[in-house]
Amino acid sequence: MILFLRWLHKWIGLIVGLQFVLWTFSGAAMALLDHHKVAAEGVIRPPADVPRLEQPVSLARVAQAAGAPILRLELKPLQGRYVYEAATTDGVRLIDAADGRPVVIDADRARSLAVSAYRGAEPVRSVAPVTESTFETRTFARPVWRVEFADKDHTALFVSAGTGQVLGAKNDAWRLWDFVWMIHIMDYTKRESFNHPLIITVATGIVWLALSGLILLFRSFRRSDFSWVLDPIARLRAAAKTGAR
Repeated sequence: MILFLRWLHKWIGLIVGLQFVLWTFSGAAMALLDHHKVAAEGVIRPPADVPRLEQPVSLARVAQAAGAPILRLELKPLQGRYVYEAATTDGVRLIDAADGRPVVIDADRARSLAVSAYRGAEPVRSVAPVTESTFETRTFARPVWRVEFADKDHTALFVSAGTGQVLGAKNDAWRLWDFVWMIHIMDYTKRESFNHPLIITVATGIVWLALSGLILLFRSFRRSDFSWVLDPIARLRAAAKTGAR
């Protein structure tokens, strides 16, 4: 039984040990990466002030332009103008607050919005729509436009196709961080959960490894292994008993 336990402990220890190496590598990488750069701080400039709109179009005209029952209506600035953001039963609609015309966030407008929000001076490398969840857009409401700039960090800004809002920025530092985060939490599909079955299984294996190692520890030592400590103590006790007599 002990021989089998020792064999099992060795091979499970090897497997778990490899995961410990990955945890060490990924944890060190996340600690060493500059969190300001990972968060792309300073890449997106705050929106500029927009002059007050004196005479917005009537709400009746807004309702007509929306083309569907309005559930929520918000007046907000968008690239130097004011628009009504209307949440309707058919989705979000943007209506120009000055003339009542629909505002569509197409590729050209998404490019323009991203350039206006980008602090750098590098040109746009590509503009692409994103409708499905990706590692970069998993926390964003889709569809979005991905606007990548030709800088050394391959910075990409994400513009909502519904509201025109610049939702965030990703760069190479974030992509590296996201990769090592995936390794650290062992979620190789969504990169979100840290209590999924795989990591729970590995954690259970680590607990078993610790318990079996404790059992093997006590079964692996004999008194002779500690004779250099125990024998002098035994002689002192024997001498003490002899002197007492």
